[in-house]
Amino acid sequence: MADKATQIAGLLAPTVEALGLELIGIEYLPSPGGAMLRLYIDVPQADAAAGRLVGIEDCESVSREVSAQLDVEDPITSHYTLEVSSPGVDRPLFTAAHFARFAGEEAKVTLKLPQDGRRRLQGRIAAVEGETVRMEVEGVAGQTVAVDVAIGNVEKARLVPDWTALGFAPSKESKGRSGKAAKAPKKQANPKPAAEGPTEAE
Repeated sequence: MADKATQIAGLLAPTVEALGLELIGIEYLPSPGGAMLRLYIDVPQADAAAGRLVGIEDCESVSREVSAQLDVEDPITSHYTLEVSSPGVDRPLFTAAHFARFAGEEAKVTLKLPQDGRRRLQGRIAAVEGETVRMEVEGVAGQTVAVDVAIGNVEKARLVPDWTALGFAPSKESKGRSGKAAKAPKKQANPKPAAEGPTEAE
């Protein structure tokens, strides 16, 4: 996360935790017409294991409490829009711990600075050591190569959903029998109640 995003995340995390949820990360996107502040929240890992999911009510509760806090703390002095969202199936990854939790799964990563001439990587999360993520990606000749990426060089990262495992696409076996493959949806909808931030700049 950028410095401003890190600052705001540190400010808001205790508020989200007080509601029995986790702030897994934020996106702060400034623009001349008004900034976007997007919060991604999730249930604690133990609750997730028990089958609990983030609902619309959770997003609305966080939006109310965070809006009030932002009005008081005023970390963003320009116009902005606040959006609170569940992680979704294409879950964003912000920290080394996030990558470690989903080791073995596929992720899409955009780098701040290119490595080996590439700023975009897609492949399996092979391992995490400290603040370094090892990814197995496809090389120029089609072979699998390992790439070590420092978390500090990650601009943004998301899991790549396994649509077959989620039941949105046929397995290879069923595809072979039918000869046709169903199209997977591009993205599963997330609950995203948005709240307008302050409308007056200092």
